[in-house]
Amino acid sequence: MNEFRKKQLRFGITTGASAAAAARAAALLLLRGQTVVETTVYNPAGEAIKVPVASQVIIDECTASATVIKDGGDDPDVTHGLSVVVQVEKCPSSIIINGGAGVGRVTKPGLQIPVGEPAINQVPRQMIIAAVSDLLPEQQGLKITVSVPGGEGVAARTLNPRLGITGGISILGTTGIVRPMSEEAFKDSLVPQIEMALAAGYKDIVLSPGRMGIKNAVEKYGLPEAAVVEMSNFVGYMLDACVEKGIEQVLLWGHHGKIVKVAAGIFHTHNRIADGRLETLAAYAGLAGASSQTMAAILDCITAEAALQVLKDNNIVEEVFARLAHRASQRAQYYTQGRLRAGTVLLDMEGQILGLDEQARIVVRKLGCNLCL
Repeated sequence: MNEFRKKQLRFGITTGASAAAAARAAALLLLRGQTVVETTVYNPAGEAIKVPVASQVIIDECTASATVIKDGGDDPDVTHGLSVVVQVEKCPSSIIINGGAGVGRVTKPGLQIPVGEPAINQVPRQMIIAAVSDLLPEQQGLKITVSVPGGEGVAARTLNPRLGITGGISILGTTGIVRPMSEEAFKDSLVPQIEMALAAGYKDIVLSPGRMGIKNAVEKYGLPEAAVVEMSNFVGYMLDACVEKGIEQVLLWGHHGKIVKVAAGIFHTHNRIADGRLETLAAYAGLAGASSQTMAAILDCITAEAALQVLKDNNIVEEVFARLAHRASQRAQYYTQGRLRAGTVLLDMEGQILGLDEQARIVVRKLGCNLCL
C-alpha cells in the first residue's frame, strides 16, 4: 500500500521528525565532532526516517546547533520550508527540552501538553530524546531548545490561536511522516485498501480516519488487519467507494473528535472543511438532560477531549456516545441511500471505547473478532 501511495504523492517530514533530526545533528557535532548532510531518526513504530540536514554550527565548547528545513512533501502544509533550528547544550545527567522563538506555548487546558509548556507534543519529545540518547556519555545530559524562525507569523494560519497556543507553531507528528491528506490522488490511493480487503475475503470492513485508530483496532481489540481500512478525512468518498466495490457492511471506528462529525452529517472531516464537534456534543448532552450551563461549558472547550471531560463530570458519557454512535450509523446509511449497512464505535485518546451501537456489535461478530462489545 505504501508503495502505491508513493507513486501518487511525495510524502513529507513532520515538524517533530525535523526537530529530532536537527537535535541529533547538533549532538553529533557537539559530542563527536561529526558533520553530516543527512541523519536518521525513528518514529515510535521503529520506522527509519532519513532527514536532510541544512547546517551544523559549533557555538562554544558546550553548545552547538543544527538546522533542518521542514519539508511538507505534496501536502498543502503551511510549515513547509520553515527552518527548524535546534540548539543543544551540555548539562548534568538529564535531557531537558525547551521551546525557543517561533515555537508556541500552551495557555489553555485540554491539550496533550500542560499549560505553560512549549507546544512540543509527546511523540516529538520521545523522538527527540531517542535521537540523542545513544550519543550521550554516562552522566552527561543535554538541554535541547527547539526554535522555528518565522513560526509566530505562520501560526496565525493554523488552529493554534483558537487552541490557546501563543507565540508560534506546534511541534507535531505521531509517525514522523506527512501523508498528504487533501489531494485527489491521495483519495484515489485509499481505494485499493478496499480491494485488498475483498481479496482477503472480507465484505465487511472497518473504516478509520487515521493510524492511531487502525492501531487500536488491530492491536488493542483484535480486529483483522486485512479488514481495517484508512479513510483519512474522506468519509463520504470512501463510503461511496465501498458501495461501488460491493462492500456489505462498514464499521466506522476512531477517535470521537472525528467520528462525531459524521453524526452531524459531515462527510469530509478536515477541520478546514467542516467542524461541529463541540456543537454536536453540546446538543447531545442536552438530549441526555444536561443543563444549559453544562452545554455552555462544552462550547467553551478548545478540544473534543476537554469536552469529553465535561461529559464525564456530569456522568452522561455512556448515554451521549451511544446516541452519537447510532446517529453516525444512520447518517452513513442515509448517505449511501441504504446500499450499505453501518455501525459505529467512538474511542477516546487512549483507545478506550466511549460508545457504540448494535450494528457495530454485528459487524464485529461478522469479522470473527472475540472482542466482547
